[in-house]
Amino acid sequence: MSMNMKDIEFQSASYDQWKEEAVKALKGKPFESLFTKTIENITLEPLYTQETLLEKLGDQLEKQVSTIRSLTESASFTVAQQINGEDAASFFANIEESLSRGNEMITIYGPVTFDWSEENLSKLATYFSENSFKVTVKSSEDDVLRVFDYIDKSKRAAVKGFIVAPKAIVLTDYPNVRTYAANTVPFHNDGANAVQELAIALVQAAELAKDMDDFKAFENQFFVQFAVDTQFFAEVAKIRAFKVLWKAFTSAFGHKANAVPVVAETSVRSFSKYDVYVNLLRAGNEAFSAAIGGADVITVHPHDALTALTSQSVRIARNVSLVTKEESHVTNVIDPAGGSYFIESLTADYVKKAWTLFLEIEKAGGLQAYGIDAKIEEVYNTRIAQVETRKHSLIGTNIYANPVDEISTAENAQFAQVKRIAIPFEQLRANFAQAGLKPAILAFGELKNYKPRADFVQGFFATAGIVAHQTAGFQTIEDAAHWLENADYDYVIVAATDDDTKAILPTLLQSKKANVVLDVAGKFKDDEAEWTANGLNGFIFAGQNIVQKLNDVVTRVKEVQQ
Repeated sequence: MSMNMKDIEFQSASYDQWKEEAVKALKGKPFESLFTKTIENITLEPLYTQETLLEKLGDQLEKQVSTIRSLTESASFTVAQQINGEDAASFFANIEESLSRGNEMITIYGPVTFDWSEENLSKLATYFSENSFKVTVKSSEDDVLRVFDYIDKSKRAAVKGFIVAPKAIVLTDYPNVRTYAANTVPFHNDGANAVQELAIALVQAAELAKDMDDFKAFENQFFVQFAVDTQFFAEVAKIRAFKVLWKAFTSAFGHKANAVPVVAETSVRSFSKYDVYVNLLRAGNEAFSAAIGGADVITVHPHDALTALTSQSVRIARNVSLVTKEESHVTNVIDPAGGSYFIESLTADYVKKAWTLFLEIEKAGGLQAYGIDAKIEEVYNTRIAQVETRKHSLIGTNIYANPVDEISTAENAQFAQVKRIAIPFEQLRANFAQAGLKPAILAFGELKNYKPRADFVQGFFATAGIVAHQTAGFQTIEDAAHWLENADYDYVIVAATDDDTKAILPTLLQSKKANVVLDVAGKFKDDEAEWTANGLNGFIFAGQNIVQKLNDVVTRVKEVQQ
């Protein structure tokens, strides 16, 4: 007898039933181990249900969803590819190229490598008259800002764009050029978490609003700029949370909120100079989350943005935006994440925490009085600790690294000061390359027994750009000791089972030469004191700070060889 799948009904499981099965699957581990803390100190639960969401938010859920949707002007976004060029000719050629291939907003980061002559400014003015733009400058004195003097007066009212500057630029005759920016990108690049970025955006908005008598006039000139990192759902929630916070902010000023543009760019904070094509995946992930979150303008940085761009990398970056916009269908719906139990819960958490932090900063007297730099430094140090211990994965850099990967020596000044989390590993590789260390793995026993630890050690070394020589599995203590006595290596790691390691290590410690640093793969707390007293350097194990450990090894090898 055949059954029609459409007629089958599956019994829905309650949270308690799911929890009971989860506890069984954990085999003795506590249920609480399924809960994780974010860097914003928000607890992520293993399962979100309609019931738990309604219990948490109640009537606020509907208000949250309707606020986000009412403060989103369009489901789509504007493709804003940054224009680069070594000289004016290539710069304008790249503008033409990008506009003909899907770019919708001329995006300029100042300063540029050429002079803004009258000819160049006149040419740029023509483009600004016909296309929207985003210009980032370091001061009101930047020469590129003189472009507005070259735009025909009859066209100025129709000119649309954004200017990002440390202080708001005052432009007359340009009602559709927004110059009041809450720019959280510099704080993001220093390591700020999502809650801090949201609170900072409100603090900056409050400062700018105080400068204008008319709040509505301010709102018409205002926009917010975020960098979007690789934490996909967190970044979706961040952009959504800003819209809820904006409504609360405008209410505090006694006004009804209107949609303000959310300008986004992909973050390079997680970019690495190693395995650079992984940066392409990161940027794609970031752009997609920005689109789902409701960003109005998205700039995708090329995967080689840290070093030197190529025409291919620029085209790929532009196509990331175009595929997201044209092929993913995500822009067919306003707020596609709306109603997601997890994202709605996370959005509400961000709103609550960011509003509280905003009030604390305001009460303290502003960002500097509050000591925001020190607070962000704490978060950055946590990020570094997580990546150095692999609690946070950075594919191709701290895990699954390619030891023979070579990097470009070029340096893009635009991103040189970003506190990237890959930097400690890039410095580690440079340190090892300079040291010229010769490591080896002493394998003992059957292949199936020592292979997991040997592979782990090779992966550990790969993060430093090193491929260690690996022996075949020795079958006797005598053979292993003989090899170690004659080994021409600076640093040797023993890879074997716990029992085999305990059996052979006393003999190996007696056999090793004084100028060889010996480590063991694994944790041996009971034997640690005795072994280190007899000449063992230390241990390599999961959860260890890789950068600290390997830099210590370089130092130790230099010491014993002097």
